[in-house]
Amino acid sequence: MTSNGFALLATIILVFPMLYFLVASPTFLLRPLSDPIVTWMLRGLFNVYFSVVSVTCGIAVMAFLLADRPLVALGIGVVAALAIGARRWFLSRMDAELGVRDAGDVTAVRRLRRLHWGGMAYNAVQFVVIVASISRIFPTGA
Repeated sequence: MTSNGFALLATIILVFPMLYFLVASPTFLLRPLSDPIVTWMLRGLFNVYFSVVSVTCGIAVMAFLLADRPLVALGIGVVAALAIGARRWFLSRMDAELGVRDAGDVTAVRRLRRLHWGGMAYNAVQFVVIVASISRIFPTGA
């Protein structure tokens, strides 16, 4: 496989966790976030999503460096850095809201729902940016 082929494969693999989160996360809109099992699963989904995006971005960065495409590698490195920071931010906020929800604050469920919507929006923007840039990263002949 050529280095450009490996870079394309890495990009396609990078899109899969984003696509999965795009499909899986709205299902939690149908369940009450006052249920500890639902929020435990939602927190796990956020945790795995950001972790997988970070790892696949790392692989994609290496693939683009091997393909001698340092600017694309830098861009994907930024996505990885954002995923690492977003994971830390989302999970700490979610844990804080879960703690106050379990202590009896009924408004915490609303804040958890806003956090859930924010995570879905973050993923949607990230997905659109990556997919829209594929045609610029891999132009089809000239």
